[in-house]
Amino acid sequence: MAEEKWKTAITDVKPNRIVMRGYPADELMGKISFAQAIYLILKGELPSSQVGRLIDAIFVSSVDHGASPPSVLAARTVASTGAELNSAIAAGVLAISRFHGGAIEEGMRLFLEIGKKVDGQEGSEEKAIQEALDEMKVKGKRASGFGHRLHTKDPRTAKLFALAEELGLAGKHVRIARGVEKSLAEQMGKLLPINVDGAIAALLCDLGIPPEIGNAFFIISRVPGLVAHIHEEKTRMKPMRKIDPENYEYDGPSERKIQ
Repeated sequence: MAEEKWKTAITDVKPNRIVMRGYPADELMGKISFAQAIYLILKGELPSSQVGRLIDAIFVSSVDHGASPPSVLAARTVASTGAELNSAIAAGVLAISRFHGGAIEEGMRLFLEIGKKVDGQEGSEEKAIQEALDEMKVKGKRASGFGHRLHTKDPRTAKLFALAEELGLAGKHVRIARGVEKSLAEQMGKLLPINVDGAIAALLCDLGIPPEIGNAFFIISRVPGLVAHIHEEKTRMKPMRKIDPENYEYDGPSERKIQ
C-alpha cells in the first residue's frame, strides 16, 4: 500500500504554474505589495488595502535601529571575518531572541491573556489588566513591550497607533496595551512607555495574527537592515576588526523630508 502523501496548503507548484494560497503568483505581481503578499502567505487570505498599509508600516518601523543592536553587531562581526552574505545574515537573525525582538510574541501573549480575562468575567479592562500585572509581579515576570534603553517616547509607537486609528484597525488590544502602560506607571511610580515591539504586538493581536509567528514580523523587517550593515562592514571597514558597540558615529545624510 502506497504511503499517504503529506499535505500542504501554502503553494501549489506545477510546470509553468505557481499558485500561492489559490492565487497565481504572476497575477499577484504588480497588483499587491510585498507586505500584502507576506500577509497572504502567512494568513491564507489577501488583506484589505487598509490592513496592507498597516502591515507595511510595521515592517518599515523596524527595518533598522542603528549599529548597536545585538543582531547588527553579530552580523557585522561575522561579515568582518570574510564570511559570505548568507552566513552573516544568519548570524544576525540568530541573535534575535527573547531580549532583542522577542518582546513581540511575549507582548502578544500578555495582551491576549488580558483580553480573555475581560471576555470571561464581569468587570472592566482596567480590573483585568491589574489582575494580570499583579500575577506577573508575584511570579517575578516583567511586561514585554514596555520601556526602552534609549527612547522615553518611541516615535514609531505613536505613528503606528495613529495610523491604525486612521485606518479603523485599532481594536481592544491597542486599548489594552495603553491600559497596561498606565497601570505599570501607577505600579512602578514611573512611566514605561509602549515601545515599538509592544505596539506591533497589540496591532498584530487586533489583526488576528497568531502569537507563535509574531516575532517573524521583526525578523522579516530587520533583514534588509542587516544586509545594509553587512555590506557596509565589507566595503568600509578592515577585516577582523574588534567592533566596539558604542565607539561609532553616524556620517550619513542629514535629516531630510520625503518629497
